[in-house]
Amino acid sequence: MTTEVFDAAVELPVARSEVWKLLTDPQLYSRIFAGIGACDRVETIAGDPVWQLRVGTADTEIRTLSVTLRAGHPGSGFELRCAATGSFASIRLRAIDGGTRVVVTCFAAGRMHPPAGAASTADAPAWLDAGLRRLRELTTAAPTSVLVNGENASLRWRAEVARRIVGTGVVHTARPDRSIGQLRGLARWGFNLAGGYAAAAAHSPDRIAIVDDERSRTFAEIDRRSTALAAGMGRLGLRSGDAIGLLTRNHAGMVETMVAAGKLGVDTILLNAGLSARRIEEIVQRHRLAHVFVDAELDPLIHYLHDDIERIATDAGTPGRTTIDDLIDSGSARFARPARPGRLIVLTSGTSGTPKGARRPHAKGFATVAALLSRIPLRMNDTMLIPAPLFHTWGLAALQLSTALRATVILPAQFDAGDTLRRIAEHRAGIVILVPTMVQRILDLPIPVRARHDTSCLRVAASCGAPLAGATVLRFADSYGDVLYNVYGSTEVSWATIATPEDLRTAPATAGRPPLGTRLAVLGPDRAPVPIGATGRIHVGNHMLFDGYVNSAPPEETDGMLDTGDLGYLDADGRLFIAGRDDEMIISGGENVFPRPVEEALSHLPQVTDVAVVGVPDREFGQRLAAFIVKREGSGLDPDMIRTYVRNRLSRFSVPRDVTFLPALPRGETGKVLKRLLIGGPADLAVPFRPATGL
Repeated sequence: MTTEVFDAAVELPVARSEVWKLLTDPQLYSRIFAGIGACDRVETIAGDPVWQLRVGTADTEIRTLSVTLRAGHPGSGFELRCAATGSFASIRLRAIDGGTRVVVTCFAAGRMHPPAGAASTADAPAWLDAGLRRLRELTTAAPTSVLVNGENASLRWRAEVARRIVGTGVVHTARPDRSIGQLRGLARWGFNLAGGYAAAAAHSPDRIAIVDDERSRTFAEIDRRSTALAAGMGRLGLRSGDAIGLLTRNHAGMVETMVAAGKLGVDTILLNAGLSARRIEEIVQRHRLAHVFVDAELDPLIHYLHDDIERIATDAGTPGRTTIDDLIDSGSARFARPARPGRLIVLTSGTSGTPKGARRPHAKGFATVAALLSRIPLRMNDTMLIPAPLFHTWGLAALQLSTALRATVILPAQFDAGDTLRRIAEHRAGIVILVPTMVQRILDLPIPVRARHDTSCLRVAASCGAPLAGATVLRFADSYGDVLYNVYGSTEVSWATIATPEDLRTAPATAGRPPLGTRLAVLGPDRAPVPIGATGRIHVGNHMLFDGYVNSAPPEETDGMLDTGDLGYLDADGRLFIAGRDDEMIISGGENVFPRPVEEALSHLPQVTDVAVVGVPDREFGQRLAAFIVKREGSGLDPDMIRTYVRNRLSRFSVPRDVTFLPALPRGETGKVLKRLLIGGPADLAVPFRPATGL
C-alpha cells in the first residue's frame, strides 16, 4: 500500500502568473500525469470550479470522479478536493529568482487513483515526481514528443514481424507445400491484392473469399476470373502504365476489376461514388482516362464524359454495354506479365477542396500485416464485414488485409445500420470495418432494434476515417463490450496510431499508440519535437507512406516522416490525441482555439445527435467559432443553452458566436463532415501555425 501523504517540488523557469494559468487548466493533468485519461471542467451554476477526472487503467479500475478547485490568493496556491474519496492535493506557488517553485502535497491519492493506490510506498511519490518533471519539460520546451515502435531497430522489428506472421498463421509452417504455393503467388504478383488472392487461392482454393448482395466467390474463382479479365482488358488496348477509372459500390466485380488491373500493370483510380458528375468529369479529364468501369446504378455520374471514353459495366450493366463478364469470356487468359504491377490510386476526401489522387504503395513484405496485428487481435479464417466503401483507404486496406488472413469478406453495396447488425449475426462475423458515422448510426438505432440481433460473435469493430467522439466510444463499449478499435491514419501515411479497447476505456478521446514499424513525432514550427502535453503538427513515418499525388506536390517531410496536416499532442502514457486539422484552428482574440474540444463537449449532451464546429470571420475577435447541431427529436435546446454549456466547460473564446440547428450535417461518402458546405463554399480558415500558450 502507498503512503497516505507524500509531496514533491519542482522549479520552473517561467513567471508565477504563467504557471498559475497552466496549473488551473484542467487539460494539463491528463497530459502530464500517467493514469489520468481525461480531465474536463463541468458545468456549475455558482461556486468553485468543478473538474471531472477519468482515472485508472483497464488493468486496475477506471473511475470518474468530481474534483473541486478551491483557490487561495490568485497566483499563490489552490487545493483540489474530491469529496467522494476524501482525497485532496495542495498546490503552492512561490516566486524565486528566474522563475517559480511549485510544491504539491497529496493526501489519500490512492483512494481516487487506483494505480497510485496499488503502488508501493516509493512508487506513488515517483508518479508525482514524473508528472512534475513533465511540467518542467513543458515549460522548457524539451523535445520529448517522439514515439518509435521498432521502426529504427531493424533486427528487433524483423523478429517481431516474423513472430506475428507465423504465430497468427499467415504463413502455414505446418504445411510446407501450401506455404510454397502462397509464396509463389506473392512472388509472381507482389504483396498486393493480386498476390494476396493468388496466395490464398494456392492455400485454400475453395474457401469463400467474398459474399456480396448477389453472389459469392471463392479465392480460386477470384484469382482465375481476374486473370481472364486482365487478358480481356489487354484486348481493349490497355497496357502496362495506363490507367482506368473505377466507379462502383462494394461488390465482387469491383474487387475483380482492381485485381485484374493490377495483374496487367494498369493503374486504377478509385472514383468516389459520393462526388458530383462534374467533379468526376474533372478527375477523368485530369488523369486522361480512356476507360471507365462503372456500376449501372452510378451511370448518371458519368453522363458528362466524352463519348470517346469507353464505359465497361462492372455488373449486369446497361443494355448493349460491354461487361466485365464479357471480357472474362472473350478469349484466352494469356497476357504479357508487366514490369511492375498496377497501382491503386485513392482520392483524398476533398473535405476542403478538390480531391487529389494519391498513389497507394504496394505492401513491403509481411510487415504491413504484422503492423496491424501488433495492435488488433485478428485471426485467420475469420469472417470480416466491410460496409466501409472500398474506394476509401480504410475499406481498401481491410480488403487487402483480408487476403493475408484468408478471411471471408461480406461486402454490402451500401451501409445501413440495422442491416449491418443483421449481417454480423447472420454470418457470425468476428470483424466489422467501419467509419465513425457508421458507429454513430448503429448507436442511433432504437434499443429494441439493436436487441434483435445476436452480435456476441463480434470481437473487433475497427473504425477509421475521422475522429470518434468520446461519448460515442463509451456508448459503443457499454452496448457491445470492449471490441472497438480506433485507427488514426490517412491516405498519405496509411496508419499512424491505433487505440485498443483498453486505451479507449481509460481515455475515450485518444487516437492510441503507434503500431509495429511506425515512428511518430509532434513537431513545432521549427520542426523540432515539442514537449509531451504540448500541441504541435503530427508527423508519421512507416514503410507504407504513399508514393505521392498524381498531379500535386506531396506534403512536407521531416526526417523521413510526413506531415499529416493534423495538430495533436502526446500524453504521459504515450497516447496520441488529435486537436484538429491545422486549417481548422482559429485565432480568436489572440488565443489559439480548436473546434474539436467544442465538438467533444457538445457530443456529451444527450439532446445532441451530431455536431460540427467551424471557424468564421469576426469583426471584433478576428475569428470565432460557429456550431452546427443536429438535435434529438423533441429536445428543447436553444442557442443560449449551447453557449452557456460551452462557457462553463471551456474557455470563453471557445463559446460559439453562432449556433445553427440542422436536420442533418453534410457528409461525404466516407462519413466525413463537409465543413466547407456549412459556411457556404470553400472554407478559407488557414492561419499561420502558432503553438498554444503552454498546451
